[in-house]
Amino acid sequence: MAEVLPVRLYGDPVLRRKARPVQDFSDLEELAENMVETMFEYGGVGLAAPQVGLSRRLFVAAEYELEEEEAEADEEERPRSVLRNLYVMVNPRITYREGTQVGTEGCLSIPGVYSDDVPRNLQIRVEYQDVTGAPRTLEAEGYLARVIQHELDHLEGVLFLDRIPAELRRAFLEEHRAELAEMQRKAKAFLRELQTERG
Repeated sequence: MAEVLPVRLYGDPVLRRKARPVQDFSDLEELAENMVETMFEYGGVGLAAPQVGLSRRLFVAAEYELEEEEAEADEEERPRSVLRNLYVMVNPRITYREGTQVGTEGCLSIPGVYSDDVPRNLQIRVEYQDVTGAPRTLEAEGYLARVIQHELDHLEGVLFLDRIPAELRRAFLEEHRAELAEMQRKAKAFLRELQTERG
């Protein structure tokens, strides 16, 4: 039975660390199952290992089938009815990028905060390993390409807030200052709790 893991919040130092490459694949299947369960529980389309407190180069992502009328809706309002593909990407790296798209992003580690001004590449090729260590390649475009780039950023200690153009970022951070400060407070409280549990 897969376990729902606690998602780390903005302000937790693990979100700002560059994750370490995965060399031991022995526990990855169980970890990936738990991460997928956590992603679904929190209503996300992607989740990276640092978001559950693990400095490992691994993320999960979901791709959904959209009806034509759903595809025209704003991304955060789209119903996620039919799961098309589930990806577990270990040690991923983007080997090709093309084009630009600007769109809406949020993050499970920054709940309730969204920006409409996040630029990403429109098309990418990503090379990665699956949970057994076998090499894989995926070409993605549009929304799936955005999700993969967002999750890969997490492995570099980068958040979507960092991708907002500089001329818009200051106003964005000011607008959400209270929410971000509250997340930082909760992140510190969670870390104190963890230290107490570990003695």
